[in-house]
Amino acid sequence: MDIVVTVKQVPDPDIPPTHFRVDEAANKVVPPAGVAPVMNGYDANALEAALRLKEQLGGRVTVVSLGPDAARDTLKRAIAMGADAAIHINDPVLNEADSTTTALALAAAIKTIEHFDLVLSGRQASDTDGGQVHLGIAKHLGLPAVSPVQKIEASSADSLIAERIVEDGYQRLKVTLPALLGVSSEMNEPRYPPLKGIMAAGRAQIPVLTAADLGLGEASPKVQLRRLYVETREAKVELIEAESLEDAGKLLADKLREARLV
Repeated sequence: MDIVVTVKQVPDPDIPPTHFRVDEAANKVVPPAGVAPVMNGYDANALEAALRLKEQLGGRVTVVSLGPDAARDTLKRAIAMGADAAIHINDPVLNEADSTTTALALAAAIKTIEHFDLVLSGRQASDTDGGQVHLGIAKHLGLPAVSPVQKIEASSADSLIAERIVEDGYQRLKVTLPALLGVSSEMNEPRYPPLKGIMAAGRAQIPVLTAADLGLGEASPKVQLRRLYVETREAKVELIEAESLEDAGKLLADKLREARLV
């Protein structure tokens, strides 16, 4: 089974919110200097799912990403994890692209791949939480899309079984290939790149495609961010002292009622 995986490089989500700075002029978050960006978590789950399908069924895994020069680090990591090839879309006119333009560019790059049976994407990106790009890719490629998916089972050469998360459980769906699936974190735990993979990634040649290569004109954002809000939270701890556990429980209940939490 030949699989395409879309990945995005994002600021490390484990950085405390207080360490981020907002560029008021550009209306975007500026991650702290010296902290390297990482592969989007849901995309890592999608890549792991692709690698496991490849191990079961054979085939090829190709990773596609849109981003500046630094995005090559994420593509190299994908190859180190086990991907066979990567495609880098890198053009200044696309660096600030919105979800609509990003989906169009990624779909155009996927169309350059000779053959694929399945496209896997993360259900959303950790920096925007938009959850729109993968569905836009499916539209441009004319593929059925299922998202968010927590489990994939190989069924046959032309179909698979996907478990789609819904509010009260999950749906078990038979999906005819080719198709696109938006992968959720419940799917798996991404592997760490082995030393052999890291060495292979260092030698890998990653082709670069520009907007002109993909037949795209200069991108103009459809949506512009006017105000950016970065949430900060403060934690407060109050210790309850009492002569017994029973008294402590009563005091705790009183505190919760005062705070209107019970």
